[in-house]
Amino acid sequence: MITSEITYYKTPIGIAKIIGTENGIESVTIVDEKVVSEKELAIKTPKLLQNCVTQLEEYFNRERASFDLTVNPKGTYFQKKVWKSLLTIPYGKTRSYLAQSKALGDAKAIRAVAAANGKNPLWIIIPCHRIIGSNGSLTGYAGGIWRKKWLLNHENPSQQQTLF
Repeated sequence: MITSEITYYKTPIGIAKIIGTENGIESVTIVDEKVVSEKELAIKTPKLLQNCVTQLEEYFNRERASFDLTVNPKGTYFQKKVWKSLLTIPYGKTRSYLAQSKALGDAKAIRAVAAANGKNPLWIIIPCHRIIGSNGSLTGYAGGIWRKKWLLNHENPSQQQTLF
């Protein structure tokens, strides 16, 4: 029987709960900070999950633009197809739900594609935060719109214009 390992990692925008097995990282989700105790945060990260924590740290320190992890998300065939398409969106770029649906071969599947994005179990690693509305609006993000905005700004910070 395969045993799941769990760890918590404090990010600049909340606490991530990471679950994985020897077959890969199954989920990275944001949890309510009130639910996780300081004791749980202080527990040493299992060796199986250390690479995931390291890569997330590098991401938040702007030292990593893509992840090199073995992942094993649980989902339907369609969901996995949608999640795989998210991996084609470059760091610092966005794509609309409609463009994602068209890339998957069916513009009319936009609602199903959006629903699959919302079920993405691998926060940041599978970058569903890079999907926006056709009009450029920041819609539909399970982690909260403020986190989506933070992540997009983190990946593509505005360059300060200088007068001189």
